[in-house]
Amino acid sequence: MNENEFSKFLFPEWDQPPNRVVSLVPSVTESLFELGFGDKVVGITDYCNRPAHQLGNLVRVGGPKQPDLDVITALSPDLVIANQEETQQEKVEELAKSGIKVWLIFPKSVDDSMDLLRQYLALFHSDKYVMKVNSLQVAVDYARIAAETEHQTSYFCPIWYEHENGIDWWMTFNQNTYPHDLLRLFGGVSVFASRDRLYPKSADLGEAKPEPAGSRDTRYPRVTVTEVISAQPELILLPSEPYNFGESDKILILSTFADTPAVRNGRIYFIDGSLLTWYGVRIAKALQSLPSFFYPQ
Repeated sequence: MNENEFSKFLFPEWDQPPNRVVSLVPSVTESLFELGFGDKVVGITDYCNRPAHQLGNLVRVGGPKQPDLDVITALSPDLVIANQEETQQEKVEELAKSGIKVWLIFPKSVDDSMDLLRQYLALFHSDKYVMKVNSLQVAVDYARIAAETEHQTSYFCPIWYEHENGIDWWMTFNQNTYPHDLLRLFGGVSVFASRDRLYPKSADLGEAKPEPAGSRDTRYPRVTVTEVISAQPELILLPSEPYNFGESDKILILSTFADTPAVRNGRIYFIDGSLLTWYGVRIAKALQSLPSFFYPQ
């Protein structure tokens, strides 16, 4: 979706707050409940699982990418909240054509995430949790200041793995993403911050010349064994989502990347993937849990 198309689905300002909201983003669902707007949510995705004890009676509308539009329409929502890089463009357009207001969000940084929390408060005309959001902002600001005085740690954080045609490759993220900006709060320096995804896949894996990416997303490169070893990360993080890295993946990494500081110093860790990718109120838990991987002392 280009910028002109995206602009049709920016933050909606209403005289009256919406009373029936469908959330197609798990982190949005969590944030709405944490900020006191859970009673406005009538539909959620199959992947929305927080806060678990409050979601039992809500209608499930399918996955974020291809939600069931008939189920959504039957809920008669005032507003559907979706993510630009997740929900398919044609689904968004169909909802809009049926007269349902859609708000497309696309946070790429911690500041974007904080702005989003403030937009929730504005959307529902509420200042009840302004102090909660402001306190979270203070914690973010403090983390940034602290990172400036700490050692900068180079890291590699894959989010997907494939063994294909005899080649091992890992997908990661570059500097234009929320996870990258989040880990910068703790002095994290991605070894692939400036690595763009190349097209076609063979080019991304170093087997062909790249072609112009055009409007295709270049923020999630696929990197090879050689690239990771050459990058010499001091730290390797293995998240539980979107790919659920397990012990077998760790064993492969220990043997494959033996000649990196991360392996030599035993700094390969499993992490809760939601702390890395769920923007919104979950950043509070990220601020509590993730620094220990970068500041082990």
